[in-house]
Amino acid sequence: MSTVPTTADNTKPPAEASLSEAFSYWLKLGFISFGGPAGQISMMHQELVERRRWISEHRFLHALNYCMLLPGPEAQQLATYIGWLMHGTKGGIIAGTLFVLPSLFILIALTWIYIVFGNVPAVAGILYGIKPAVTAIVVFAAYRIGSRALKNAVLWAMAAAAFVAIFAFNVPFPYIVLGAAMVGFIGGRLAPDKFKTGGHHGDGHRSYGPALIDDNTPPPEHACFKWTRVITYALVGLFIWAGVMGLMLAQYGWEGTLTQMGWFFTKAALLTFGGAYAVLPYVYQGGVDQYQWLTGIQMIDGLALGETTPGPLIMVVAFVGFLGGWTKEIFGPDMLALAGIAGATVATFFTFLPSFLFILLGGPAVEATRHDIKFTAPLTGITAAVVGVVLNLAVFFAYHVLWPQGFPTSLSLVTVFSNFDWLPVIIGVVAFVALWRFKVGIIPVILACGGAGLAYVVLRPLLGI
Repeated sequence: MSTVPTTADNTKPPAEASLSEAFSYWLKLGFISFGGPAGQISMMHQELVERRRWISEHRFLHALNYCMLLPGPEAQQLATYIGWLMHGTKGGIIAGTLFVLPSLFILIALTWIYIVFGNVPAVAGILYGIKPAVTAIVVFAAYRIGSRALKNAVLWAMAAAAFVAIFAFNVPFPYIVLGAAMVGFIGGRLAPDKFKTGGHHGDGHRSYGPALIDDNTPPPEHACFKWTRVITYALVGLFIWAGVMGLMLAQYGWEGTLTQMGWFFTKAALLTFGGAYAVLPYVYQGGVDQYQWLTGIQMIDGLALGETTPGPLIMVVAFVGFLGGWTKEIFGPDMLALAGIAGATVATFFTFLPSFLFILLGGPAVEATRHDIKFTAPLTGITAAVVGVVLNLAVFFAYHVLWPQGFPTSLSLVTVFSNFDWLPVIIGVVAFVALWRFKVGIIPVILACGGAGLAYVVLRPLLGI
């Protein structure tokens, strides 16, 4: 992955890494971080632990377990954590920002292309093939989260209850999270064995030689817990958030699209327990149903674009923000592209600001309590509920993909299957089998399905379909 060689003498730590050297690595990672959080974490492990030996495996996994307890994209937070551990606040901000920034620019460009050229037959054909692949990916995400999280009947019941709540009763996602946390909190006291979870990744047993930040390396001064530092960071973070919100409030009012985006994506950032797939239903409820920034079909297309770009999947919020700014014409009908860029930037800023604060504020305190059942049981309950919520998202996507003209009001077999699209079923099943059985990566699956959709559009007139 990198041309940087491992240290010739593996019995000695490598040379001290400069901030400029770290900047170059984090910038490169921002452009190549495909494959979702698992792939991104694997890339960082290979480069930072195995090749460069900037951090030991034990310390790497220790940081990762901390990040996985937090709401937000764990891979981006892990990059922020390691950057902070190595070079203080400046290093953490550089690492976390460069992990996101390339993806923001790429998604802005792709979203503009999508809006302007989305009805071109070739582009429409590619999206036609990608949509069932995205549905399969979401189903596979529910499977992966469920296989790891649902260890007993209680957690299975919580997942089922969450699915029924959001599917049948349209309960808002924040209430589901709050209810699951309360059940977990009470269950952790009444039946702690039902809410115990093991480590996400375990401890490392392989050694690649001494690291700059080794197992027994004492934390640097900036990583030691101090209440004055916590209060300072909290006030600075609150000042930044309130300052940007205040500017938008003064310029556009509380009902202004950008102001509402800032408030909405701040709430979304605090609800991303369980990864990006967990918060997507909340983003859908707000972006599609409440604010009408985009349509349900566009939400599926946005997720497809998010899956094919580097950076965390939650960057789909940039797509939602771009569509919202464009649709609402916040700067007038002659400045739609600028409105889209503003919406994407606001959505990204407010989604990721809390992630930086979680790392800079809470590291020592959260690490000290991460094995305490009183603190982990609510998170276990939330994760169980997330399975049901993600499954509901898959049902929603399948509904729009398989019945593109809308589900018929009559439930007779003739009417149900009159506008049912069979080809997406085949593409979706093949995509799921490729992900589940053959462990094919997300990017190859999406590219193959997009190619199948393009081929269908090209061949359909020739075959008289």
